[in-house]
Amino acid sequence: MPLRVELVSPEKIVYEGDADLVIARTTDGEIGFQPGHVPFVGNLVSSVVRIALSDGGVQRIAVHSGFVEVSDDHVALLSDVAELSEDIDVDRAKKALQNAQESINSDAGDEEAAAALQRAESRLEAASNN
Repeated sequence: MPLRVELVSPEKIVYEGDADLVIARTTDGEIGFQPGHVPFVGNLVSSVVRIALSDGGVQRIAVHSGFVEVSDDHVALLSDVAELSEDIDVDRAKKALQNAQESINSDAGDEEAAAALQRAESRLEAASNN
């Protein structure tokens, strides 16, 4: 029996479907969920969620913080911002990466720039595997 996966942002349901495996990065590290996984709740960090589909494909989604909850073969991911890999504007992500790097170079303690850098890197990582 596959996992039922839902990834929701405040604006919309970003992804909904069945999967054999979901890999997400939490504040405690990367974790994978397969059918039969014990209940789990964790905080997502900016990263790429990978969803292994039963047809052998992989759906990659850039997420920027949020939560993941697993119970009864259901994985619910709630993210402030989430983007399917095919929806990512690579040129815009590269520009955001460059801007964030420039901000960090001028102020190494700029936490907003560090967060923007992480988001841009996640977007580019998700898009690079298309």
